[in-house]
Amino acid sequence: MIVDDHPMMRRGLTSVLESESGYEVTTQLERAEEVMDALTENEYDLMIIDISLPGMNGIELVKNVAFQKPDQKMMIISRHEESLYAERALRAGAKGYVMKFESSEVLLKAVKKVLNGGIYVSEEVSEKLLMSAMSGKKALLDSPVEILSDRELEVFELIGRGKSSSEIAEQLHLVVKTIETYRSRIKEKLDFKNSTELVFHAVKWVESEHKKDHPF
Repeated sequence: MIVDDHPMMRRGLTSVLESESGYEVTTQLERAEEVMDALTENEYDLMIIDISLPGMNGIELVKNVAFQKPDQKMMIISRHEESLYAERALRAGAKGYVMKFESSEVLLKAVKKVLNGGIYVSEEVSEKLLMSAMSGKKALLDSPVEILSDRELEVFELIGRGKSSSEIAEQLHLVVKTIETYRSRIKEKLDFKNSTELVFHAVKWVESEHKKDHPF
């Protein structure tokens, strides 16, 4: 099953997967809300899920599916930076995380590993998680954004990338009023006095996370 709200992305993923012998994409869905009905009617070896879905986002969907079907294999594919979301995706119940700009070879490698019972993330994120485990801490625990929900983090990241509320609403398929509600929650949770402070810290946070992935 592929869950992605962009038809071209679904077609592209399907083409890559079905070019490999023995793979067949039997279901393509646009919204998380459609998934649970499909799961009651069919069995799937693997679900490939985008984070940015209209309504319920991908990580929330993974949590719901993992609760209902703990053995269901799931993998996240997203344009969001892996360092920001991979650990959340794994904690939610996904077994893999692949960036959308990766090559078809990387995608197929990830799919094979997850189908064989493994976990797939990039070497950089794998090392980060291993170091966190060795130190006895969660990788995100040092960051105040850990207290944000998955959708709030998504909005916070997009604010940090210079997106307006209307642009964020369009990208996430939500109304502007909903985005403003998320902004208010973020300000309250992170104790920001106003929108200027929110934007400043969001930009600084995105820059710092990017440097962790690309130190040079």
